[in-house]
This record gives sequence, structure tokens and C-alpha cells, in this order.
Amino acid sequence: MTIRVVVVDDHTLVRQGIVGLLASQPDIDVAGHAGNARDAMTMIASVSPDVVLMDIAMPGQNGLDATREIRDRFPAVQVVVVTIHDREDYLFQALRAGAVGYVLKGAEVQDLLEAVRTAQRGEVYLFPSVTKKLVADFLRRSQAGEDRTTYDGLTAREREILGLIAQGLTANEIATAVFLSPHTVQSHRDHIMVKLGLHSKAALIKYAISRGLIEL
Repeated sequence: MTIRVVVVDDHTLVRQGIVGLLASQPDIDVAGHAGNARDAMTMIASVSPDVVLMDIAMPGQNGLDATREIRDRFPAVQVVVVTIHDREDYLFQALRAGAVGYVLKGAEVQDLLEAVRTAQRGEVYLFPSVTKKLVADFLRRSQAGEDRTTYDGLTAREREILGLIAQGLTANEIATAVFLSPHTVQSHRDHIMVKLGLHSKAALIKYAISRGLIEL
């Protein structure tokens, strides 16, 4: 399946570099690119991409606000933020805005490609150094004695599986870790989603992050 991507970045050289990189991949089709959010919205409505790569700092509407608008207007489109900002406040803002990925512009080529492919599957991709920041934030809050979560009525097994989902494990990997069948793991995940009122793996991971559920 070909992944249709739109690239949004106000720096022409950066934008063209990303476009050239993506165009070299047999499973990715660059459906268009734009230098600002307004043009991006018009393009997204026209070409219906699977994934949008979104810069944060742009003239006019910034990338975070643009991400919110995309999620409201085009809920089937997945947004990956590509930015120079290696700060957890930007990360959390991006996740709250609806992004399913966060990649730094200094990342390796394979990190960006993996982010696009992961986003197309509706899963969350976080750049490794960003994940370290999440862990550090979790440790800080734990040491300060802050409440981690009420878990909204989840059973002990469901909490365990949610923690493994938060680490990015697949159903098969979770099944091996907790000595269950993949089908049983999927059933637990479905029950978790019903209890939490969530509708995708990406939403589950965002929930776990928002509650500080990071398994070390």
C-alpha cells in the first residue's frame, strides 16, 4: 500500500529535502507540500493524504494549531510533528493537539521514515530522545509523590497490558511477556478501550502518557 504524504514547512530547503527523501521510497507518494498552514489545509482537502508532516514554527497559524484543525476537519489524516524543539512542553502540546508522532529535525533518515510508516498504521511514534524525556518526567513526578493515575476502573491485568502498550509493544510481544495468547491480549485491549472511551492504539498510548504510565 502506498502512503500518501503532505509536507508542511516554511523553510524551502528543509521542505524540499524532506520531499526528496520521501519521494525516493517505493511505498511513499508525496501528494504535495506547503509553506504555511493555510495552503496546507487547501492541499489536504484536495489530495486526501494519509500522513501530514508538520513543522511547529511557521508564520501565521503555527503547526500545533494547524494540527488541531487537521484532526477536527480531517480525522482520517495522521499528523507527525517534525521540529527542532527538543522540549517536553512542545511534545505534550503536540500530543494534546492530536499528533501521533514527534520527530526532531536532527533525526536520522530512518527515524523519519519509520515515523511516517508508523503513523499510517494509526500508531504513535516518538523520537528516542523524546521518550527519554517522558521517562525523566515520570521519575520527577514519582519522586515528588504526585498521583500517577486512578486508571479509571481498569483491572490489575488491564493496567499491566496498558503499561506494555505504552512501551510500544505489539500484541504478540505482549502475549509473550505476560504468557497469554495474542487473542486474549487483544480482548484485554478492547476492554481497556471500552472502559476508557478510546478508539485506537494511538489514543491508548496518549492516555498512558498523560497519566505518567511509563514502564522502565
